[in-house]
Amino acid sequence: MKVDAQLLNDARAGDPIAMATLLREARPDIHRYAAYTCGRTSAVEEVVQEALLVVSRKLDQLRTPGGFVGWAFTIVARICAWPALALRRALMAGSEAGAQLPGAPRSADDLRIDIARALESLPATHREVIIMRDLEGCTITEMATRLGISRAATKSRLHRARALAREFLSG
Repeated sequence: MKVDAQLLNDARAGDPIAMATLLREARPDIHRYAAYTCGRTSAVEEVVQEALLVVSRKLDQLRTPGGFVGWAFTIVARICAWPALALRRALMAGSEAGAQLPGAPRSADDLRIDIARALESLPATHREVIIMRDLEGCTITEMATRLGISRAATKSRLHRARALAREFLSG
């Protein structure tokens, strides 16, 4: 993906036409990378949409215009790592093989309900870090600053929160 520097600078400056053009031009490459990273599941379109949304919201945080491609692909990789998408990929793999995972939700609505229940089951401090990282797309540093704790404590809390959510979903 080659991005025109002037287009990128105009989009970063807040030009809505430049932003729309940038997102339209980046979409095919983001889609290809999402399909490669997340696997060929129906979640790829959701990943692409979420990645484009994050790119548009956080474009002003891009440090160097030359790093746009790596930055956008990092966003895609992070979104693919979200617990909800991991669960969905596992469910899709099970249904493609003709088998159902034990306790697997039967519909997207059931999946949403299970994920919401898993989040609700977490203590507030753990729920907060999952929401900040996986839904808001915050970096570890941003999270640590907002929470007023060290990066190491933030990583530890996020790891524990994800483990608790997995435990809830598997049991």
